[in-house]
Amino acid sequence: MPTYSWKGKNKMGKMQEGTVAAENKDAVIALLRRQQIMVSAVTEKGKELAIPKFGGGVRQKEIAIFTRQFSVMIDAGLPLVQCLEILGSQQKNRVFQKVLFQVRQDVESGSTLADSLRKHPKVFSALFCNMIAAGESGGILDTILQRLAAYIEKNVKLVAAVRSAMIYPVAVITIAIGVVVVILWKVIPTFAVLFEGLGATLPLPTRITIAASRFLGRYMPLIVLGLGALGFFLHRYNKTYKGRRQLDTVLLKMPVLGDLLRKIAVARFCRTLGTLIQSGVPILEGLEITARTAGNSIVEDAIMATRRSIEQGKTIAGPLEETGVFPSMVVQMISVGEQTGALDAMLSKIADFYEDEVDEAVENLMALLEPIMILFLGIMIGGIVISMYMPMFSLIGKIN
Repeated sequence: MPTYSWKGKNKMGKMQEGTVAAENKDAVIALLRRQQIMVSAVTEKGKELAIPKFGGGVRQKEIAIFTRQFSVMIDAGLPLVQCLEILGSQQKNRVFQKVLFQVRQDVESGSTLADSLRKHPKVFSALFCNMIAAGESGGILDTILQRLAAYIEKNVKLVAAVRSAMIYPVAVITIAIGVVVVILWKVIPTFAVLFEGLGATLPLPTRITIAASRFLGRYMPLIVLGLGALGFFLHRYNKTYKGRRQLDTVLLKMPVLGDLLRKIAVARFCRTLGTLIQSGVPILEGLEITARTAGNSIVEDAIMATRRSIEQGKTIAGPLEETGVFPSMVVQMISVGEQTGALDAMLSKIADFYEDEVDEAVENLMALLEPIMILFLGIMIGGIVISMYMPMFSLIGKIN
């Protein structure tokens, strides 16, 4: 283990210094803190360690596991600081470990858990922090953590289902395009030279394939640059207010895929808002948080429009229906939930229903994509192969 030099004040206020062997800086600080020493500097082999910058590098699955373990420890009666110490020391992700140690240090200094978590917005979302704040103020932190863990786990499952379904077709299409490019760029020119030497009359499909090969070989650098520029432009355009809304509108109107994206947005909206309301977060604040996690700017605008209408004294169902984004069944069930005073339970039921709908839509999408991909591969690769053999059949016929 590396050796660290440290400086700090003891409980009498006297400056002290020394060296200690430990795995990392956080372990040194924890060791000295147990000795009631307020650390002012830690140096590794004469090199001062920079204060780590937190944020990013933490997956939602890791957040879900942490939240579940945290809820069990709190429910068992362990002190908050001790829970954070144990969970931080168990983390294999160094970025997440440093974040948890910093949160523990802030809690030790007198900050609330929610305020300590808010210092790391790239790791802990506004939804997470607001629910923790509601749990702390209501004295039900263990219950809130259980709800958070369940919410994150369902969200991770939803995202994983869609992502796993899209990996296969994207990979197949990418590989197919790569194979076609290699054939046109490297293989077809050899056949073109051969046919020119034989003086054969080339059929139209063969001439088209050779022309495509020559175009690709001549303008390959420009094509790569053009595709890169197009990708960069679309990325920057998606960052603008107008661009993001136009692209999201196109996505929602696409056949099959648009229906899937709408169902994902509805499931996420209902699950998020239901969890927030059930945890005691005010409805207006809950809608604002839900809008930021919608994942689609059109849905986000619809939720924010609903929030503005509620501020004017309206119900949720009416403004949601006016947006035209949410299905009528969702609006009707939300209206029933408002009238019966069980809006959170109704939102959870809608989320369960639409998560099942997403699973079914993903299966249908895969069933539709498989024959399309087979047809695409057959036309692209089979067409090239056949076009190259057609002149050979003609030459063999002349020889006979």
